[in-house]
Amino acid sequence: MQRTVPLAVTFVLAALAGSALAAPVNYKTPDEVAAFKPGPNLEVVQGNCSACHSSDYVATQPPMKDKKGFWQAEVTKMIKVYGAPIDDADVGKIVDYLAATY
Repeated sequence: MQRTVPLAVTFVLAALAGSALAAPVNYKTPDEVAAFKPGPNLEVVQGNCSACHSSDYVATQPPMKDKKGFWQAEVTKMIKVYGAPIDDADVGKIVDYLAATY
């Protein structure tokens, strides 16, 4: 009596054999080109904002007349809408930096 191997088993065995022979892929990631501009409380901004997005997000905001109000609203949105874990003590520092620098 001749036994046949189910097709699914054949695919699993082939996949396992193929993954055992696969070599790791090495590649160099591109250098970071975006950076926050120097300004007051830069370290606070880098420590809080860089965890979720690059400085490009900040730099591409449209020009505004009420910079402080705009940035206060943006930082508040990051906390309340997106759940950014920013300490209350850092909010004013971040807003001051953004209003003075962007």
